[in-house]
Amino acid sequence: MRSLLILGASGDLTGRLLFPGLARLLATGRHAGLTVVGAGSEDWTTDQWSQRVHDATEDSLKDATDAGRAELERIRRESTYEKLDVTAPGALAGEIARLPAPVAVYFALPPAVSQKACSLLEASELPEGTRLALEKPFGSSEASAAELNNTLRQLVPESQIHRIDHFLGKGTVLNILGLRFANNFLEPVWNRDHIEKVEIFFDEDLALEGRAGYYDRAGALRDMIQSHLLHVLAIIAMDAPARLDERDLRDGISSVLRAARVEAPFTGSTRRARYTAGNLASRDVPDYTSEPGVDPSRGTETLAEITVTLASWRWAGVPFILRSGKALGTKRKEAVVTFKPVPHLPEGFRGVDEPNRLRIGFGPDVLQLDVDVNGPGDVLNLNRVTLDADLGETDLLPYGEVLDGVLNGDPLLSVRGDTAESCWRVVEPVLNAWAADEVPMDAYPAGSGGPAGWATSAKGEDGTEGGLKGPTSGDDA
Repeated sequence: MRSLLILGASGDLTGRLLFPGLARLLATGRHAGLTVVGAGSEDWTTDQWSQRVHDATEDSLKDATDAGRAELERIRRESTYEKLDVTAPGALAGEIARLPAPVAVYFALPPAVSQKACSLLEASELPEGTRLALEKPFGSSEASAAELNNTLRQLVPESQIHRIDHFLGKGTVLNILGLRFANNFLEPVWNRDHIEKVEIFFDEDLALEGRAGYYDRAGALRDMIQSHLLHVLAIIAMDAPARLDERDLRDGISSVLRAARVEAPFTGSTRRARYTAGNLASRDVPDYTSEPGVDPSRGTETLAEITVTLASWRWAGVPFILRSGKALGTKRKEAVVTFKPVPHLPEGFRGVDEPNRLRIGFGPDVLQLDVDVNGPGDVLNLNRVTLDADLGETDLLPYGEVLDGVLNGDPLLSVRGDTAESCWRVVEPVLNAWAADEVPMDAYPAGSGGPAGWATSAKGEDGTEGGLKGPTSGDDA
């Protein structure tokens, strides 16, 4: 790829995640000679842009290869910023035309602005090989996602459209697939006969952190579950692909999501809640409705939970419980697979025979298997132990992995158009029910584990919130 044009370059996403991810990627020596241009609606000076580039590349310079260091130094000297109104006819097409082709256009913009900008482009205006990368959410409903897909496909082929879900980092995806399909002891029990339930958590120990302008219009269900967690569900539940290429892998994901649904009544299959005033990481947090930039009349949830079922032979009757929220006492990013109890435990054993649980952590990627074993001391007494393993990590940040795929023209981990529509089909009935107040809004104090009546908020045996035993860290969405 010759050029990367970042739209929305003056925004928080570019400064906090996108450019640091790009810097780590370039620090490895890959994509040498790339022209990087930022564009935004803000009238930034040269010094403002230089400061952003300098700050975003500082950490990566420390561990860069010789070639990577040279690239980062060059980007610091040569990267430029343009004030650009992408909703003005001809403006974006003109900017693309002046850059060395082929051009990757990254829309770090609100979805409505990206839709407007794309609708003003013509296929004839785009140089051959142009790639379009768009941030989630992709539309605001199944119908709007289909409309956006139609607009994009009139501009470039589907293989050149990258719908970005940075939660689908290559390391995370391949770790799950490797665990499942490279172990003969695991795959035969990966079905409704042996698995009781699957839970996927993304609990954040952060509040709004200045993002009320976006979050209050989205909420936890749209922000995390509709995109990120449904894709993790699909990767956990999919059948083995023939090969790890973009066709087979994305076909498998699409097949699972076509079978996914949330059963009515939604008072039984969904929950929503909002945090009240509390203490989070030794600081006082106000009630969500009192946070700056929040409109209380919107009824935005800060914690969402849905139970998804799959209409498939492998998974019929197995609940997939997806939960995500903010201002919770413990960061929890993991999938928990709970197996069914043994059909018969011989008399004479003492202690509690608990179901085996397999935990797959995201950031850092770790694996923990909870099993019951004899002893120590009394060999008839069963004790719970945990087997731990670290999963493979890549040398890139999540957005570096995303950008590597965009610049290489590899859509393996991009969201395919039909999948984007399927995700909205799953959650749209829930969103409509919540908008009609058919499901009550629960409450939980900031810094707690969630509403007391929710099973997923229960504390573990050691008195801490349930989850992986070790510490977790990493970038939040």
